This record gives sequence, structure tokens and C-alpha cells, in this order.
Amino acid sequence: MRSSSKYSVIKKSRIGKDSRVYDQVNLYGCTIGKNTKIDAYVYIEEGVTIGDNCKVRPFVFIPTGVTIEDSVFIGPNVTFTNDKYPRSSGDWSLLKTRIKRFVSIGAGSTINPGVTIGENALIGSGSVVTKDIPSNAVAVGNPARVVGQREPHR
Repeated sequence: MRSSSKYSVIKKSRIGKDSRVYDQVNLYGCTIGKNTKIDAYVYIEEGVTIGDNCKVRPFVFIPTGVTIEDSVFIGPNVTFTNDKYPRSSGDWSLLKTRIKRFVSIGAGSTINPGVTIGENALIGSGSVVTKDIPSNAVAVGNPARVVGQREPHR
């Protein structure tokens, strides 16, 4: 792992061999797999797992409850959420989100809580994912709708 600067906060996190974490990153109690790149200005909360060979571009927010499998690309400014009815105080309900292997999520997308994005799916830039996306699907828009299919990953 590349050493962090004085402007990053990395607490109780496990970072796999040959992974790179850049400047201005906050990692709290998460697990990052091998050979994964975490770019600048990324914030990852406790309990998040990111697999091997992933790329997380700048300005991404990943809260508790998100699992990202191997070989996933997350474009800049992607935001994940984990509560359908957020509020400043009181009880809240954690909804888990799963991103399967080989998924690509385009820049500026929002992934709502409790969804699963199937293996090898492609989410177009600026999309808002509000429900599960099947494997090998191409989904775009707000809300994201399946508009095509990708060849299965080999």
C-alpha cells in the first residue's frame, strides 16, 4: 500500500497486498482487497468490503452496509446510500447493498439502499439505481432502467 499523507484518515481498516490508497481518503473499519485502487477524496465507512482488482475513482462515498465484489469499477462522484428514510436523529434502518463481480458504475451515479447490481452489469453515468439490476444488463437513467445487455464476462 502506498503510504498515506497527513490529510488521510485510515482507522481499523485492512488493505490488501498491492492496493493503492491515495491522498485525502477516509477509511473507517473497512476491508479493501488485493490490487485495488482507492483514489483521492474517497470516504468509506465501517463494515464495507471491497474485493480484489477494483478501482474506486475520486469523490466516491460508500457507507456501512455496502459489499463490492471483485473487479468492479466505480466512476467519480458515485454515491451509495444505506437508509431509505434518513433523518438527523432517532432510529434508522440499514439496508444492505451488493455490487457483484465485473460491474461498472458510471460517473455521478447514485445507488439507493437495498439493491443488488448483478454480475457484469453496466450502470450509465448519472443514473439513479432504485431497484435490482440483473447480471449482464446495461441500465441508464433516473430511475435506472435496463436498456440493453452485455456479453457475459469471460
